[in-house]
Amino acid sequence: MAGTLVGYARTSTSDQKAGLQAQLEQLRHAGCTKIFSEHGSGVDAARPEFMKALDYLREDDVLVVTKPCRFARSAPDLLKKVDELKGRGITLRILSMGLDTSDLSPTGKLMLTVLAAVAEFERGIMLERQLDGIARAKAEGKYKGRSPTARARSAEVMALRCDGLNPAEIARRVGIGRASVYRIIQGQEIAAPSG
Repeated sequence: MAGTLVGYARTSTSDQKAGLQAQLEQLRHAGCTKIFSEHGSGVDAARPEFMKALDYLREDDVLVVTKPCRFARSAPDLLKKVDELKGRGITLRILSMGLDTSDLSPTGKLMLTVLAAVAEFERGIMLERQLDGIARAKAEGKYKGRSPTARARSAEVMALRCDGLNPAEIARRVGIGRASVYRIIQGQEIAAPSG
C-alpha cells in the first residue's frame, strides 16, 4: 500500500516569502497532500515544523523536499537522516536532484553523496562571495551594516533621564529596550566621570 506524500518547505528568513511560495507550489505539483513549512536558518537546531513532519511520517510515507539543503545541513547529515528514514520504512524524494531513496543501490547512494556534497560546496561558495562583497562594500564606504538604533537615540534618552524619568518609562517613550536605556545611561556616566 502506497503511503502519503508529505512535503517540507523552509526558507532562511521570513523575508523570503516568494521562495517559500515557490517551494510550496513545487511540493503541491509533486502530489504532496500534507505540507509542513517554516522560516528559520538550517543551522538552527530548533526547526519545529521539520520535527512535526518527522513525527507525522509513517512507514511507506514519502518525505518530499525541493532541495537537499531544506532537509539536511551537510552531506554527512543528509546521509545520516536518509538512513534514519530508511530504518523507519520512509522514503526521501529530493525534487531538484530527481532522486528517490526508495531503492537506493550503492551507485544511488554514491550519487546522493556526490550531489549533496556539490550542493554544500555551492552554498559555501555563495556565502564566500557574499562576505567578499560585504568586505568590498565596506572598503569603498558603501556598507555601513545595521544602524545602531538605540545609540542613535542617546541624546533623547539622556534628556528624559534628566527630566527624572525611570529607565522603563524612557524605554517605552523612546521605543527601545530597557537594556539599551541602561547601556546608554551607563555609557554616559562612564564618559563623564564625576570629579
